[in-house]
Amino acid sequence: MKIYKTAAGFIIENEGQYYSSKHTNWDSFINRDNLFQELQKEVQSLTASPELKKVASKENLAPIQNQEVWASGVTYLRSKRARMEESKDSGGGDFYDRVYDADRPELFFKATAGRVVGNGENIRIRRDSKWNVPEPELTLFINTSGQISGYTVGNDVSSRDIEGENPLYLPQAKSYDKSAALGPCIYVSEKPIDPASEIKLEIFRNGETVFSQNIQVNQMKRTHTDLVKYLYTECTFNNGCFLMTGTGIIPEDEFTLQVNDKVEISIENIGTLSNTVETK
Repeated sequence: MKIYKTAAGFIIENEGQYYSSKHTNWDSFINRDNLFQELQKEVQSLTASPELKKVASKENLAPIQNQEVWASGVTYLRSKRARMEESKDSGGGDFYDRVYDADRPELFFKATAGRVVGNGENIRIRRDSKWNVPEPELTLFINTSGQISGYTVGNDVSSRDIEGENPLYLPQAKSYDKSAALGPCIYVSEKPIDPASEIKLEIFRNGETVFSQNIQVNQMKRTHTDLVKYLYTECTFNNGCFLMTGTGIIPEDEFTLQVNDKVEISIENIGTLSNTVETK
């Protein structure tokens, strides 16, 4: 089951049929206990409309209203190695090796809703950075009670040279306008997402593929429930929150995003998040 936020309202996709929800507030719509069961009840009282399929696929907005976006770091082996390499000259490489094996995960604040873009919108790279990459991430939606209610595609756009210069510069490398993308929907299922689900990143430049790679979610070292436990230990989220779970796909060191590059991130069962790098 999938739910879409659009300018015309909220759409529920269930078994190939599309329904217009009667809810008018996104926060209360998604931030409910047992969301899958609640959506199942709702569609029983609604009439399917084939016309909504086009709206859901073409006019979806970022599935966020008043939620915060947080992120996890160094949850894949590839990420640990890349972070160690980029920070070795500053003496920070050892930090990433240690956090990869530690009980406590790396968690950091990524974006307010106002800094998040949706499917089809533009992402940005920093003007004061020369080495920028997308980070494709399975992203959890967690409700106020701490339940993992759904999943979406996330792009944690990052400035690798700023982070590599000094690990204390992480907030500047990660958090700025249009540095986070979410969409195209929230996938809501009765059971946790299949750990064999594949995440795929493709980057296009002048119509040609300049990078393509994929990884399975099961390559994560940490569990989703463990990440949520640490995030919710001392934080309250009145409208729920989104948590990016880390990336296992990192382009080679010689690669950096350029203006007008198109970034597509696809995750099985959820869909494809597509964004273009805008002019600085």
